[in-house]
Amino acid sequence: MADTYTREDFVQFALEQGVLRFGEFRVKSGRLSPYFFNAGLFDSGRTVARLGQFYARALLDSGVHFDMLFGPAYKGIPLSTSAAIALAQQPDMAGRDVPFAFNRKEAKDHGEGGIVVGAPLQGDVVIIDDVITAGTSVRESVNIIRGAGARPAAVLIALDRMERAGPDDALSAHSAVQDVEQRYGIPVVSIASLADIMAVMENNEALAAHRQRVADYRNKYGV
Repeated sequence: MADTYTREDFVQFALEQGVLRFGEFRVKSGRLSPYFFNAGLFDSGRTVARLGQFYARALLDSGVHFDMLFGPAYKGIPLSTSAAIALAQQPDMAGRDVPFAFNRKEAKDHGEGGIVVGAPLQGDVVIIDDVITAGTSVRESVNIIRGAGARPAAVLIALDRMERAGPDDALSAHSAVQDVEQRYGIPVVSIASLADIMAVMENNEALAAHRQRVADYRNKYGV
């Protein structure tokens, strides 16, 4: 029987590893956020192995058809690697070995050349990253995949912040995740979301002091 991992299990894991933190953080958009998620802090063999298992289960449970994985540089490189390893260990994969690839930031002009490293891009490709903010890495990944004659099948991320973009007086109608889904016509699968974080907070008295600020933030910027 396949292992199961709930969305709240992932939030607890992120808390335990200090990847998810509460306080006051200046995020990429310039906003002051009451929480911060930094997947770069999954920085040991054991934690990256477990992270890969969460990615693998989220992908398999989504029902998305896929032939291979693609990790956009730089964070997507270890994420796609760990997910591919974890998929190979899933009983319901029946021994299937999923190839993966990733890109370089700059094209290599010697050896095999090009910007893609790993398996040839073909079939239905799942893009693996940590979060979606501006959607830049997704756009670049989609262009690379389509340019190789393959098809982007989905984007798989660790956390959906469920957050609209733009200045406070002109917020976008959709979140970054929703924008990617509409723009490229592909699903975005997340291991967990802000809603899952808030559900965990409700049952964790140690986080009680942060509940209202997170709720206010979601009411202001959330979808």
